[in-house]
Amino acid sequence: MSRGGGGAVRESLFLNADQLEEITKLFETIDCNGSGYIDANDLGKALETVGIKIPGHEVREIVQKRMGSIREGKLDIEEFKDVYTELKTKYDVKDKWNSMIKSPKDVKEIRSQHHDEVRHSVANEEQVAFSNWINSNFTDDPDCKKYLPINPETSDLYQKCGDGILLCKMINFSQPETIHEKAINKGNLSVYQILENQTLALRSAQAIGCNIINIGPEDLRDGKEHLVLGLTWQIIRIGLLADINLQHNPNLVALLLEGETLEDFLKLSPEEILIRWVNYHLKRSGCGRTVGNFTADIKDSIAYIHLLNQIAPNHLGISTIPERESNLEDRAEKMLLEAEKMKCRAFVSPRDVCRGIYKLNLAFVANLFNKYPALEPAGDVDLGGIEETREEKTYRNWMNSMGVSPYVYRLYSDLTDGLVICQLYDKIKPNCVDWKKVTRTFKEKSANMERIENCNYAIQLGKQSNFSLVGISGKDIYDGNKTLTLALVWQLMRAYTLSVLQQLRGNSDPSTANIDKEIVAWANEKLDSGGKSGRLTGFNDPGISDGQLIIDLVDAIKPGSVDYGVVKSGQTEEEKLENAKYGLTVARRAGARIYALPEDVVEVKSKMVMTIFACLMIVALQDA
Repeated sequence: MSRGGGGAVRESLFLNADQLEEITKLFETIDCNGSGYIDANDLGKALETVGIKIPGHEVREIVQKRMGSIREGKLDIEEFKDVYTELKTKYDVKDKWNSMIKSPKDVKEIRSQHHDEVRHSVANEEQVAFSNWINSNFTDDPDCKKYLPINPETSDLYQKCGDGILLCKMINFSQPETIHEKAINKGNLSVYQILENQTLALRSAQAIGCNIINIGPEDLRDGKEHLVLGLTWQIIRIGLLADINLQHNPNLVALLLEGETLEDFLKLSPEEILIRWVNYHLKRSGCGRTVGNFTADIKDSIAYIHLLNQIAPNHLGISTIPERESNLEDRAEKMLLEAEKMKCRAFVSPRDVCRGIYKLNLAFVANLFNKYPALEPAGDVDLGGIEETREEKTYRNWMNSMGVSPYVYRLYSDLTDGLVICQLYDKIKPNCVDWKKVTRTFKEKSANMERIENCNYAIQLGKQSNFSLVGISGKDIYDGNKTLTLALVWQLMRAYTLSVLQQLRGNSDPSTANIDKEIVAWANEKLDSGGKSGRLTGFNDPGISDGQLIIDLVDAIKPGSVDYGVVKSGQTEEEKLENAKYGLTVARRAGARIYALPEDVVEVKSKMVMTIFACLMIVALQDA
């Protein structure tokens, strides 16, 4: 975003509410991971979806012109609407354009005080939905009582998220035990403690797969509405979709189509599974309806009415009577009254249903599934080998936090076209990827070959980066070979961590064999200067297991930041795990971008342990 010395923000043009809603929905279909951003490389495709087809060279010129506002190759919804507005003004007949422009009723404009030509908008329906979600889920938490209820009609949400406590609570609700509760600063907080909480929230959100590009702790403290709302949605979405898979719901095998294998089903995204789940119940209802999306196909509430009737226990008396109501909003309200009997009235208002608001309807359906899946038992189906390992989960969260598109739900099948891997190379070493060599839209007849060529190029890039890829070909990645894919992905994650370290150290080669020794030497020097007795011999040092070495190193970097009254002796496995949780939490609170899990510390998984110490070294160098 272009910065200036407090210059005036230009007068803004707005599409009417329907057009704004349509563009927002289309943006969301492209922004499939819900991060709030799309890749600049996808701008041409995005513009085509809203009816503007321009030559590739013009798209590149637009991106080049806006390099000041497009950070890390990402456009948010406001930047996209800005481009759309500019092009519509350029190509449309002026009278037609003038008739389109008016102030939207459901979107609040926020003008930046620090940036020229920057506007952001906040969708009121999201503000209402997320405020109500917090009110309903945190009433029993004593730490949250002083914040509740949040008034959904005002800016209350942003003010009450200002000290970071609610955001930390939301992260733990979405992914339990991500944050050690005793590391959250509570009570009468100083400005420094508030920023620590916000840093903890951001680094923990990153660790569970949220994309936090362009969000800083000060933004959250200051209640920047579009950033708070965007982060809140990502946290809620991750929690809602976390269990919509075969690993957590084996009965989903009931949704397999004729001739479909488990491997085929595993390639479906949670959204695709939800659509199939809705259609499964609609078919059983005999209503004659199907849905293909959570926008246009649900606006008349008919699908929802029959879905509720199918999944609800009989004793709740859920009826299809609302179907008789002719007024759509009244019908939606009566449908939601039925959902309320199931304690599932959440996220959507009648108007949100009638308008087909994608995010909120997705959340409504995901919540229904999580509470009332109503699927036939799986029986004797062999589900062996589908469980996601900790290592796979860590890599997947890292990739998603980097803002890759599409969102990675399953490590192997989602990497087989090479696109995500190429994006990661480009983020680790900007401009190292020649995108002319990468196919991003696959032709039906040659799609498999094009995907393999992308994977071959990804291996070539790895070799240029001095990765150890002996015996690994692009075909292995395309085939989803687990061992070889993990070998490549680990080297990508390591290269990313060391590239950040390299920038701070000023050294030339982040892949040098001596880097591990340098990190160990730095850690020991820091421990010694901080008056700590522990020493690190290497990343497979058994002494790491009780978590105290990591805790001591954090305290040496940020003196006084550790509450040693919380630290256990580490004599039992339970105490070790508790220390590891606390150590990783205080490390993230200090600013470390740690993706490793507490179990990695207890079991001394050397790869993940290396990233922890490297990330702490990065924090120390940033503070120097």
